[in-house]
Amino acid sequence: MTNPVFRLFPLLALLALLAACDDTTDRLSALNGPTMGTTWSVKFTGTPTDGVPALRQSIEAALEQVNADMSTYREDATISRFNRAEAGRAVTVSDDFARVLNEALTISADTDGAYDVTIGPLVNLWGFGPDPERFEPPPQAEVDAARARVGWQKLTLNGDQLTQPGGVYLDLSSIAKGFAVDKVAGVMEQAGIRNYLVEIGGELRASGGKPQGQPWRVAVERPIPGVRQMDKVIALRDLSIATSGDYRNFFEVDGKVYSHTIDPRTGYPVGHQLGSVTVLHSSCMVADGLATALTVLGPEKGLAFARARELPVLFIVRGDDGPEEIMTDAFRRILEGEAGGN
Repeated sequence: MTNPVFRLFPLLALLALLAACDDTTDRLSALNGPTMGTTWSVKFTGTPTDGVPALRQSIEAALEQVNADMSTYREDATISRFNRAEAGRAVTVSDDFARVLNEALTISADTDGAYDVTIGPLVNLWGFGPDPERFEPPPQAEVDAARARVGWQKLTLNGDQLTQPGGVYLDLSSIAKGFAVDKVAGVMEQAGIRNYLVEIGGELRASGGKPQGQPWRVAVERPIPGVRQMDKVIALRDLSIATSGDYRNFFEVDGKVYSHTIDPRTGYPVGHQLGSVTVLHSSCMVADGLATALTVLGPEKGLAFARARELPVLFIVRGDDGPEEIMTDAFRRILEGEAGGN
């Protein structure tokens, strides 16, 4: 009779051979699909706990939940139900919704209202929301009427109950994509994947690195309308990156450009020469919201805000001689590999 110990050796040898043949840690895998009016993609190394099909299903379920909560393009979304609600009515929101809204309100308070997710009436009026786009500025009276409905201080969130004060129209598009990136990153972590790059509509979050230990590299574009030109390549390790700019979504009348980035304090699109703002942060949700806030604040006040809080931020300002880069010390240290993110 054969000794069981000797039978075990060929089995161990076979397992060792199979392990040697498993190159998933050295191979880059990718998944992608549509979401939020744009696309999502993940790149990763390793094998998901329950397999790749299950990973895709989990990612799509997470994105569907974000849309079901925060998409103003869906009539059945939580945010749409709130926007239609009568004055005084409380709407039950999910933990995710409450988390995003609380972060948005924090940024609003920190920027004295330069960032405001109740900006929906103005976004719609200027043709950058679900309403039909427009090709000329709205009348001043309509701007004043829409602006009267804006104000983050009007909101009251108690636990999972968000009360509609009357006429408030939430628009979380300036922060929801970043949150969705974080949400998908959580799915990757739960699937046992530690090396990944998640991207949704240009907002990204990186963890670990690529095969052979190489960092994830992402490009920052120059803010030139109609042109895809790389300005800078950034190596990301355990960081998120979000960029806000006025060079992709705008309309022009008589030589004047009207950007989709609207200042809630004036009711009009920003008019300064700040072409784009890129923010690095451990949370893509925070980076996304801050990028918009700093864009509204403009090159001088935005830079002062970022420096005072030691935020890693790159500002690209349009000048007479072309785009000019202005970066905070925190951003420069990360760019040079001297420090990690916030």
